[in-house]
Amino acid sequence: MTNADMRSVVDGPVLLPGDDGFEQASKAWNLSVDQPVAAVVEAGDAGDVAAVVRYAAGAGLSVSAQPSGHGASGDTEGVILLRTGRLGEVEVRPEERLARVGAGARWGEVLAAAGKHGLTGLAGSSPVVSVTGYTLGGGLSWFSRKHGFAADSVRAFDVVGADGEPARVTADSDPDLFWALRGGGGDFAVVTAMEFELHPAPALYGGRIIWPGHRSHEVFEAFRELTAEAPDELSLWFNRVQFPQAPPMVVLDLAFLGTEDEGRALLGRLGRIDDVIADKRGTLALADLGDITADPVDPAPGRSRAELLTGLDDAAAATLLDSPIEPLVGVQIRHLGGALARQRPGAGPSGPLAEPYLLYLFGIAPTSELVAAVGAKQGWYAGELDVSGRKPYTFLAPGERAADAFTEEAAGRLRQIKRARDPHNVLRANFPVLA
Repeated sequence: MTNADMRSVVDGPVLLPGDDGFEQASKAWNLSVDQPVAAVVEAGDAGDVAAVVRYAAGAGLSVSAQPSGHGASGDTEGVILLRTGRLGEVEVRPEERLARVGAGARWGEVLAAAGKHGLTGLAGSSPVVSVTGYTLGGGLSWFSRKHGFAADSVRAFDVVGADGEPARVTADSDPDLFWALRGGGGDFAVVTAMEFELHPAPALYGGRIIWPGHRSHEVFEAFRELTAEAPDELSLWFNRVQFPQAPPMVVLDLAFLGTEDEGRALLGRLGRIDDVIADKRGTLALADLGDITADPVDPAPGRSRAELLTGLDDAAAATLLDSPIEPLVGVQIRHLGGALARQRPGAGPSGPLAEPYLLYLFGIAPTSELVAAVGAKQGWYAGELDVSGRKPYTFLAPGERAADAFTEEAAGRLRQIKRARDPHNVLRANFPVLA
């Protein structure tokens, strides 16, 4: 393959090893993940996507689509990395309660457009994550307790199949592919645009409360009490935080689909915990949903691990609260349940989730020594707590498998669809279903 070969079939920029800018263009969002790709192509439109897939099929290569590099696994040896960030269309149809977005659109843009009409998509904590990549992996939202996985709200996909042919995929036109794309990852087709249902959100109350670390037991007990009775409209995340050269803190993040008065009444229990460092709760515009956790908006090196917890008994509390978290910077517990735990007609491969909580462990890892140390601490937590062994697809980390995210039945069906639609493995997700 030469630069001229690639440039002859696409209009967007093409970079090969040795070209100026190749190294930067090939990077994952997580700078601890290496992506040894054969080429980087930035698609200008859906026609470029189709041309790249056809070229790869003819050359015996694979294509991995990444709008921004979130969720990368590093499993890209010899792959053409297809950047779809330029496909940034965002269209909101409030009268239909529907949004149409291109493969490169990010959640912050969608929330800003939909929020003007009192509507929301099922976004996560970060405004810079691509809507399509997040949704192909299921998508666990602040609002999933009320409305389920983001993928279950999708109504149509515009795709390019492994044969390089464009198609529109709906529940009626192609039930198997539609099912697989709604949470099974990007192994089955390259999505160029997506249409999904928007949900009413006339009011949103949320924010972050911070206490010093010595209040962790009280905050955790309040978290357990509140999540035992929480309405589906309320999502709570408990965090122990330890930044380098800073005192430990305990943090509670929340989002409530309701008014501030209703939210404060639900959470009155928190007002009895002293020593508050900061209380940033208030009425939020949907466009400001990302302000709750203030996730980083620039790439950085790190190592994460997620587990689904079967419960939070006193033994789990002792494990989570009574030892230092270093070298991790964050230990987080997210409340699940609600619509996530219920069987939903027509749902994709992601659910339901019987586990009531998700454990998310994160450490900054700019060196191989810190990668090892962070990984060891994450492994300790997983060994000490009652975890189910299953993981939501969007939380998979390098070294884990797509099969970890699904039941045996769902994983088997996904493998069958992959073999039927892409027998030569032209398309490769971050976490391939056949691995």
